[in-house]
Amino acid sequence: MIRLIMWIALIMAVIWLYKRVTKGPSARQKPAAPEVEAAPMVRCAQCGVHVPRDRALSQGQQWYCTEAHRLQGPAARDR
Repeated sequence: MIRLIMWIALIMAVIWLYKRVTKGPSARQKPAAPEVEAAPMVRCAQCGVHVPRDRALSQGQQWYCTEAHRLQGPAARDR
């Protein structure tokens, strides 16, 4: 009986080793992607919406989200 168990264990070990060798290195987790740095945001002088500075339009010291808001100029705010 012991001899049968030893043969089964040996056959299973050979099968496991064979699969491990033929499968190649195990798939490892990919390293985390580097975080993308956020673009600086500016506030539209007309409506107050925040937009990335590289997409905003400037006129003097004021920033605007669209050409229409740039033409309207800064809004009068009583806040």
